[in-house]
Amino acid sequence: MTTKQVWTSYSRDLKRFIISKVKDKTVADDILQDTFIKIHTKLHTLKDIKKLKPWIFTIARNSILDHWKNTNQTIEIENFKLESQVQENLHTEQDCLRGILKNLPKKYRDPLFLSDIKGLKQQEIAAQLNQPLSTTKSQIQRARKLIAKGFMDCCGFTLNEQGNLVGEIQEKEDCKVCK
Repeated sequence: MTTKQVWTSYSRDLKRFIISKVKDKTVADDILQDTFIKIHTKLHTLKDIKKLKPWIFTIARNSILDHWKNTNQTIEIENFKLESQVQENLHTEQDCLRGILKNLPKKYRDPLFLSDIKGLKQQEIAAQLNQPLSTTKSQIQRARKLIAKGFMDCCGFTLNEQGNLVGEIQEKEDCKVCK
């Protein structure tokens, strides 16, 4: 696996993890960069690819600790003890999304795909599907709401005050979509 592949697969999760510990996006970006420099220089030493995720989270955790040591900030050891036992979780948001999309009715899935994946304008989608623009807009909005509802039902996510999904992915055994 290359550093680019690790970045593509894990950078968002790592950044969320780092932000949860330092509460400052600028500092988190610096720590994330430091973490990936370490990953890049040591990736060849990883012998078991199945341990990649715990390994990179350990590097991130150590980078956070280094940051705190260098800035003389207090370290909340209890939080790190819990996080230090990161285990390989093969169940991801992508798994849930795949299941949610699979269960999405075709009349919502097609306009959503054309809009959010292909990047077509809603007017173009309406013309392509031979339907009124208002119908297309409604279908796209409904599809987005059904996806959000799927994540709330499946993984226990909730909507925050800004209307964004927040929460942690459930274990696969607890997931109602990916089970």
